[in-house]
Amino acid sequence: MMNYRNALCLLAVGLIGASLCFADPASSASKDPALKEALQKLNGIIGEWRGTGQPRRGSNNGAWRENAEFVWDFTGEAPAIKYVVNDGKLTATARMTYDAAEKKYVVQLERPDGTSETLTGHWDGTRLLCESTGDGEQQRLTITPLNEKRTLVLFESRPTPDGTFHRVAEVGYTRAGTHLALPGGGQPECIVTGGAASTPVMYKGKTYYVCCTGCKQAFEDDPEGIIAAAEERIRKARESLGN
Repeated sequence: MMNYRNALCLLAVGLIGASLCFADPASSASKDPALKEALQKLNGIIGEWRGTGQPRRGSNNGAWRENAEFVWDFTGEAPAIKYVVNDGKLTATARMTYDAAEKKYVVQLERPDGTSETLTGHWDGTRLLCESTGDGEQQRLTITPLNEKRTLVLFESRPTPDGTFHRVAEVGYTRAGTHLALPGGGQPECIVTGGAASTPVMYKGKTYYVCCTGCKQAFEDDPEGIIAAAEERIRKARESLGN
């Protein structure tokens, strides 16, 4: 007859096995490096920006000023880039992620009036182009990083799926404060994402650099894991160059 201790051991094994079988797949997805790698194409826009919105190109009629920040966010089930706007007319916040199964970027957009929109898209050359879907009025968001100091965000809409997109407004951003150097130009790399960085963080007496508050939090939460991942990233980069 099975004794009490053996019964407890079998119960514990069963509970552990069940937790493994029913683990949340989304949690596993957050560890997929492909999700972060896809978003790293936006590393160049991480930081704070000063923007001018114009309904009509080259005209100050209806124009406005806004401040925005793009930051990495590792607090959810999958890595994301947050787009937070102060005093904006078209955007309050947006959260950008990558759907590896569909090979599409997903943008959850929230407007200043409290309404929201989900857009999906892809890179079209040097532009990230995302569109909403449905039978009614559709929206298109295009993010175009021009260089380390200039980025454009274009908003368009069309009344029906088979209609033509028309400009709503475009926000031209200039990087706030001291500009970041071009990648490879002597600027420190972010230990978390590999992008250009300027904020120092310390660990065991050594200085590393991060590009935004989201990466600073990620580093402080798991410095050993972040450093190991960065070393692996550097190793692969050197191998690809034949070094």
